[in-house]
Amino acid sequence: MQRTVQNSRCPECGSLELVEDPETGELVCSVCGLVIGDEMLDRGPEWRAFTPEEKSVRSRAGSPTIYSRYDKGLSTDIWINRDAFGRPLSPKVKHEMWRLRKWNIRHSIRSVERNLRQAMNELQRLSEKVHVSPSIQETAAIIYRKALSENLVQGRSIPAIVAASLYAACRLAGTPKTLKEITGASLRERKEISRCYRLLLRKLKIKMPIEDSIYYIAKIAEKAGISGETQGLAAKILREAKRKFVTIGKDPTGMAAATLYIACQLKNEKITQKEIAAAASISEVTLRNREKELREKLNLNKTDTKAQWFRS
Repeated sequence: MQRTVQNSRCPECGSLELVEDPETGELVCSVCGLVIGDEMLDRGPEWRAFTPEEKSVRSRAGSPTIYSRYDKGLSTDIWINRDAFGRPLSPKVKHEMWRLRKWNIRHSIRSVERNLRQAMNELQRLSEKVHVSPSIQETAAIIYRKALSENLVQGRSIPAIVAASLYAACRLAGTPKTLKEITGASLRERKEISRCYRLLLRKLKIKMPIEDSIYYIAKIAEKAGISGETQGLAAKILREAKRKFVTIGKDPTGMAAATLYIACQLKNEKITQKEIAAAASISEVTLRNREKELREKLNLNKTDTKAQWFRS
């Protein structure tokens, strides 16, 4: 596979468009065709593999760094049964391996490792319970490690800091996970997790993006069983509300639920306020307040289906 070389110039024509050909080992100018070099170093492996199984067996590189594991996936395990060739160890060597294994475990379990072991186990449990992707889990692990290095965990609950880190990672990735969902899966109270979350933002100087209500529409609609056509109309209503700055300072979940309820009424889709409020995990009072505000700001009556901006 040919590769373009940057910041190099052809001595013949002065062109910057130089191409490396690893098959021939040549460095060639793509403009005038001058062969500048013909003894390139091959930085690839010295072995060949024709199947993924052969590649995994012959590759000598280890696994990538995994921050969601307490040892980043780079720990050393001392086995005591067989040697590198698969031959059983003698009793004397096995006893020595037992001793090395014991001291290796004792040395690796320091206070920081114990803290990370407990925190990463809690993060794994939380991530599985709220169904977040591995990338978000890795981001949460990085945030927790930064908090640990800044001594923010000292004197505070490890599960609370872990839950706050996971919520921050979801916010950074734009994943529609509410603090109530994280709190429901955590072992700590919402007030404590909120306090830790604000602490992380302040001390680690994390700038959170503004949540977009439109990401919550599909999530609420799926729980409430609302059709895709109604979801599309709710998205149009929400975009118009954003254009008129109605959503500023409002809870994104409440705004998404209110637009869904208005869209259901305009589409004559029968659903109650109680059902949508339960799907969005908000109160019916909040839903009614957001609905009233949207109708006033957007000039929408319950019988008005002629508005130009949401007509399909």
